[in-house]
Amino acid sequence: MRFQELKLILKRLYQEYVKKHLQRIFLALILSLIVAGSTASIAWLLDPAVKKIFIEKNEVFAWTIPILIIVAFSSKGISLYIARINIIRVGEEVAGELQKKIAKNILLSDIQTLDNRHSGKYISNVMFDTSHVRNVVSTGVLNLMKDSFSVVALVGLMFYQNWKLAMFAILMMPLAAGLAKSLGKRIGKATAKAGESSGNLASFLTEIFKGSK
Repeated sequence: MRFQELKLILKRLYQEYVKKHLQRIFLALILSLIVAGSTASIAWLLDPAVKKIFIEKNEVFAWTIPILIIVAFSSKGISLYIARINIIRVGEEVAGELQKKIAKNILLSDIQTLDNRHSGKYISNVMFDTSHVRNVVSTGVLNLMKDSFSVVALVGLMFYQNWKLAMFAILMMPLAAGLAKSLGKRIGKATAKAGESSGNLASFLTEIFKGSK
């Protein structure tokens, strides 16, 4: 699938199905910011925890820093949990709407249109393709927001604490991005083959069930 085709599909998916759920996505966005801030706070608190508690034996920091770390972990866990619930619900509703629309189109199609394509392909569209859309809308969108904000927050913290180490990490990012891009292409090819195999399997099983009589 070419980039332009993918762009049109994603645009249509957003306009017809995802756009109506923007409130939940915006809430997940806000919660992702809290997760990123909590992650950076935990990393920032570890340094004074070692210095003030274990090295300097400061009694005040001995109980304040652990409380702050617990609060940071709690806010991260609760925010991530609520964000997952909201975004997974969006993915399930979008997938459900797609399945209903596919089923409606099948019911309203004429016999010639249905005969031109094996029934297993329709089954694959309803079951396999919609599950991919569900994963893109739920897992993909949440991970994109959460991981992007977390990276920005942690890189900012690295520059604050040690800019030399941060510069080294920035220089290594293009290498990691290149490896991720190569891996993404392989995963895309594997996903396409998996979809094709799923359609063939559904067609094969349908023929077996029909021929059982």
